[in-house]
Amino acid sequence: MMPTFLKGALKEIAQSYISVWMLTAYQDRQIVLQKKVVNYSMSSSNHPLSEAPFKLLKNRVWRTYSGGKFLEEWQGTQQAEDTSFPEEWVASTVVAKNVGREHIREGLSLVSLGNRETLPLLDLILMEPEGFLGKSHVAKYGTQTAVLVKVLDASERLTIQVHPDRTFAMDVFESQFGKTEAWYVMGGRTIEGEEPYVLFGFKPGVTKESWRELFEQQDIDGMIHALHRIPVQEGDVFLVEGGIPHAIGSGCFLIEIQEPTDLTLRVERTTPKGNPVPDLACHQGIGFDRMLDCFHYESHSYEDARSKWKKDPVLLSENEGGKELVLIGKESTDRFRMHTIEVTGSFVTEGSGVFGIAIVISGSGTVSWADGEMQINQSDEIFMPAGLNTLSWNSNGADKLKVVLCYPPE
Repeated sequence: MMPTFLKGALKEIAQSYISVWMLTAYQDRQIVLQKKVVNYSMSSSNHPLSEAPFKLLKNRVWRTYSGGKFLEEWQGTQQAEDTSFPEEWVASTVVAKNVGREHIREGLSLVSLGNRETLPLLDLILMEPEGFLGKSHVAKYGTQTAVLVKVLDASERLTIQVHPDRTFAMDVFESQFGKTEAWYVMGGRTIEGEEPYVLFGFKPGVTKESWRELFEQQDIDGMIHALHRIPVQEGDVFLVEGGIPHAIGSGCFLIEIQEPTDLTLRVERTTPKGNPVPDLACHQGIGFDRMLDCFHYESHSYEDARSKWKKDPVLLSENEGGKELVLIGKESTDRFRMHTIEVTGSFVTEGSGVFGIAIVISGSGTVSWADGEMQINQSDEIFMPAGLNTLSWNSNGADKLKVVLCYPPE
């Protein structure tokens, strides 16, 4: 029988070899990636990728609900249809948590390097973290982008759900980030006679005990009626803080900015279309009791709920070429920021030393910087590295150019 001290020594030796092997493999991969990036940079310009904005490849993700037809039409797809891939994840460094699909590494955004070569955005960031993300950002968050952006198109109501705030996320999931999010409604469609809407916040009288009873009985109608139903239209903005019960209704087409996790707790064990939701997809491994602890059991009147969580855009700047509006600013949350620009001629945005993510809502034109210019069109997704001090957005003159700009926490 092997002595205990010898077992320990052999274990340490094995771990050392594994660590060296992993480090060598990582370094080899980094060298390959660096060669790809350097070769592409040299063939396309004299400047590294971190000194110019670049487009991201489309990145559809499977979910428990259906949708995507309106999204595909917006993207210019000829034969658009609703499927189980209703979301586009933009500038994502987050892997989707889809029960039963763990073998599929979906969710990570890709960048085209030309010559049919692609690279995960995360790998590109690891090449030059401060160049892509910003020195102050890296000092605080490391190589984490600390934000995730999505485009959602729902042909059915999402299951009623909640996301953890940061305290719950840290205590229960050991996650640095919760999942506070915000929505910017781009439009919508009528589904089976229903106009777009969202369910949001507990009505007066709902308690933890009554909510538990509705959940245990799977009284879906009761849970729906325990929440406020708020109709939505193009241009509406909502802040969804961690702990607040909610559900995006059928027909909604929106941009979501959020903390960079996929932590979603669901209280419906079947989808509105009757598909079963696995227990793990409901409680994410923490059990139903802890799941119910995630909710903030605060009640509001309809007027108070709209006033608290529906946000009015605030004009930031305006000139003859366009204007910039703050949709979600630091007054609303310290988790992220979201702006929009509306350009009829030329409009300049100034950098702040951190990266940004742009989605072209409508129109077409160009975006130019010190050393170049790029054509942009509706549905384009653009990563703007931290080193870009000034960007000029230029409409083609025929239509107003509308762009949503998303930023990480300060």
